[in-house]
Amino acid sequence: MATSLDTSSFINVLRRFVSIRGTIRQLRSDRGTNFVGANRELRKAVEEMNDDHLQHHLSNLGCDYIIFKPNTPSASHMGGVWERQIRTVRSILSSLTNDFGASLDDDSLRTFLCETMAIVNCRPLTVDGLNDPLANEPLTPNHLLTMKSTIILPPPGNFQRSDLYCRKRWRRVQYLANVFWTRWKREFLQTLQERRKWSDSQRNISIGDVVLIKEDNSPRNSWPLGLVMETIPSSDGLIRSVRLSVGNTNLNRKGQRNRPLQVLERPIHKLVVLCEAETGEAPTEELFVPN
Repeated sequence: MATSLDTSSFINVLRRFVSIRGTIRQLRSDRGTNFVGANRELRKAVEEMNDDHLQHHLSNLGCDYIIFKPNTPSASHMGGVWERQIRTVRSILSSLTNDFGASLDDDSLRTFLCETMAIVNCRPLTVDGLNDPLANEPLTPNHLLTMKSTIILPPPGNFQRSDLYCRKRWRRVQYLANVFWTRWKREFLQTLQERRKWSDSQRNISIGDVVLIKEDNSPRNSWPLGLVMETIPSSDGLIRSVRLSVGNTNLNRKGQRNRPLQVLERPIHKLVVLCEAETGEAPTEELFVPN
C-alpha cells in the first residue's frame, strides 16, 4: 500500500515488493506520473554506474537485470491482464472503503488489503481436468507465490455486520473480507462470460496517414491533427501504437514554426484515420501541413 502517489513512495513500494517476492525480470506499468518519475530516477542512478559492468555482475550472481516497460501514453488498456484484475477489484474496494473506511485504522486497512490480495490470488488459472476426480487441484497464483498447495482459509468464527462496531478490530477486517469475497466472486464470474464484438482484422495504420487525435482534455471545438511518422508493431505484426507529429497554428509571418515540431506516441484506439497515405515512404517535416 502506497501512502502517496509521488515518485519516492512508489520506489519504496517497489523495494518492499522485491524484498517480499524476490527479484523481478520485467516491470510493467501504465504512464502514471509517479511511475514515469521513478523510471527517470532509476535510469539516472543506473547511468551513473558502468551499465555493462553492472549487468555482468548481476548475471554472475544469478540475478535478472530489471527492465522497466511502461505502456504507450494514454493506453492503459494495454495493461490487459492486470488492468482486468484491477477492474474486478477497484469498484468493490471503493464502495467498501467509502462505506466502512472510517472504522479501519492503518493496521486494519493493511490487513484488509492483504486479505483481498489472497482472495484474488486464489482464483484458478486453468480448468483442465476439472471433471476428472483423479486430477490435481487447479493451479492458482498463490501456488506459484507461496509454493504451497494449502488454501488460505479464513479464521474460524461467524462474522456478521455487527462486527463492524466490535472493539475487536480484527473481526471488522474479517467481516469486510467476507463481503469482498462474496461480491468479487459474483462480479468476477460475470466478466468471464463476456463476448467480444469485434472479430475481423482491419487495415494497419501506415506511415504518412493523417489522423484525428482523440484528446479527452482538449478544449471545445479543438480537433488536433497528426501525421504518422513511425509505426510500432507488436509481436504479432499488428500496429497498435504509433509516433506522430502534431500540427499547430503557431506560425510566424513566413509560415514557419515558432517552436519545435511536437512528436507524440499514441495508441491506435485514440486515433481516427482521415486520409490514408498514398505511398509507404516516410514523410518528412516539409511534407507536413499544420492544421
